[in-house]
Amino acid sequence: MNDTRAALTKSAAMASIAVALLLGTLKIWAVWQTSSTAMLGSLADTALDFVASLAVLVAVIVAAQPPDDNHRFGHGKAESLAAMFQVILIVLSASALSFRAVLHLIEGGETQAAEAGIGVSVIAIIATLALVAWQRHVVKRTNSIAITTDSVHYQSDLLLNLAVIAALVLDQYLGWQKADPLFGLGIAAWLLWNAWQASSEAIDHLMDHEWPEDQRRAFVERAARHPELAKMHDLRTRTSGTHDFAQFHVDLPADMTVAEAHDVIERVEADLCEAFPNTEILIHIDPEGHVDEPGNTLVEADEFKKLKDAE
Repeated sequence: MNDTRAALTKSAAMASIAVALLLGTLKIWAVWQTSSTAMLGSLADTALDFVASLAVLVAVIVAAQPPDDNHRFGHGKAESLAAMFQVILIVLSASALSFRAVLHLIEGGETQAAEAGIGVSVIAIIATLALVAWQRHVVKRTNSIAITTDSVHYQSDLLLNLAVIAALVLDQYLGWQKADPLFGLGIAAWLLWNAWQASSEAIDHLMDHEWPEDQRRAFVERAARHPELAKMHDLRTRTSGTHDFAQFHVDLPADMTVAEAHDVIERVEADLCEAFPNTEILIHIDPEGHVDEPGNTLVEADEFKKLKDAE
């Protein structure tokens, strides 16, 4: 299963690299032909796509490596590091594009050969649609965060290419010469928005942000199906790459033997892992009535009680 997943994620990363190379070559020619700021912005985004796709390829290869002596929790955060690298590139590119667009507005300038720019943009849209379709298939099979992020970025490229077409049409066919630099600024803003979204998710993973509330609730509901467990508390969750981690305390009768308690926890872990695959679960047993940190609601809050109170 791991080998199949690795092969699919690598194929998606390689496909995005191939598309970025093709479109980058075409857009370099189109920028030379049209002198369009919007097309230059699209080229900059494609160049970022290429570098980002290389980073994604390295990340999925590293993230697929099993735990070793120095990385006992695996290598899943390689995907988040790759995302942060993409964010830095996007911000630099958007800043340079904004500077070029402002100069164009101040000093003026004309675009040329709208047909070349529009033709390249149409080819880019067709190639991107094919790539996104394959990425969605891979994400459905693997649930890869790196490929999901890459796919979202390529979906935004569809809008960018449509913006280039609109800018060239408005500039050359309708005579609105400020359309090209204004669309260039719009593309820069779009790139910065994507950078903000990507950085937020990557930072959440790197900072061990808790699972989304609906996922946490579903996890507690599943654990609550086991009546032998009491007072589930100090629940901590995080995500690293494609793997989730959850740990919590539960109360068991003080007179229960170690062997009996072990059997109970084994059954609970097996059930939770079935409902939440790719999750590493650690359960700490407390004797019934034991309090670890009196007054610390972050540790002592009973998740089962909170679940009942919410119903």
